[in-house]
Amino acid sequence: MPRGFATLNMTDFGIGVTICEGVSSSPERGFRTDLIGASGWHGAPLISVWFIMRRLFFTFARGMPGVGLLILRVVIGIRLALDGVTTLQGGPSTETAAVHVLAAGAGILLLAGLWTPIAGALVTVVELWLAFSQPGDMWLHIRLAAYGAALVLTGPGGWSVDARLFGWKRIDIPDRKS
Repeated sequence: MPRGFATLNMTDFGIGVTICEGVSSSPERGFRTDLIGASGWHGAPLISVWFIMRRLFFTFARGMPGVGLLILRVVIGIRLALDGVTTLQGGPSTETAAVHVLAAGAGILLLAGLWTPIAGALVTVVELWLAFSQPGDMWLHIRLAAYGAALVLTGPGGWSVDARLFGWKRIDIPDRKS
């Protein structure tokens, strides 16, 4: 393995690929990692979820902005999950049931803060479709679509599974005893 590379086996997360991370020294003691590439089973380039998520957000908001994003995610996630469950209990048509299952699934992902950009984009598309194709309160669906778009653009925040899985890592290397 070339000098300057560390391998991280993602089998703990159920992924069977090896991801190569470039290691650069920092002014403090230790090293910071930055995902620069990944390879599949036969060495072919692989664009993984880790690569995409790391590049979407350079930082994950911590402190009060992170708490604000957590509250936004929790409120939207609960609303979408409950709306999906109550709609499915009424015995809707197949098309309506499929849309509400997608919305409820995206709501659960937002609640956990997992794959937030993907879930937020799904919420935006589904809620806009519901706003213009279903009778009822159009503005509620437009508001939920706007919240989903806001989460796509701002990210999940520091209090999320995304931040834990895809955030910056720090590797401390002890001093050599010469």
